[in-house]
Amino acid sequence: MTQTRESPVRSGGGERGTTARRGEALAALCLRLKGYRVEARNWRCAFGEIDIVAWDGDTLVFVEVKTRAGRSAGSPEEAVTAAKQRRLVSLAQAYLGRRPGEPPPCRFDVVAVEGRAAWPRIRHVRAAFRADGLA
Repeated sequence: MTQTRESPVRSGGGERGTTARRGEALAALCLRLKGYRVEARNWRCAFGEIDIVAWDGDTLVFVEVKTRAGRSAGSPEEAVTAAKQRRLVSLAQAYLGRRPGEPPPCRFDVVAVEGRAAWPRIRHVRAAFRADGLA
């Protein structure tokens, strides 16, 4: 397994950036508690950013984290549109292109974090979408 260094967190400033960073930290914790091994957080390249890259056994998982304080903008999962999915697939291809050897089995998960309270709701959607059929 290669070590991938994290890029600095560059989420937007203010309340929105704070909410996003909090959601990503909670998502990483949730995944670790489920036995995932987090390899990278906020991995960046010219195409954008992958929130979390983690191992679930022998499967490399690319995780999109969506955080919402409330439902006024819809559920967090609804924000992972087909366009966002295509971008995540491109990012995953870039990530895999920087790894030596054959690519491992991969999967795309979404972690939705919702609410401002001390006990936000966290939903983990395994295999939220597939890379094929997004053209």
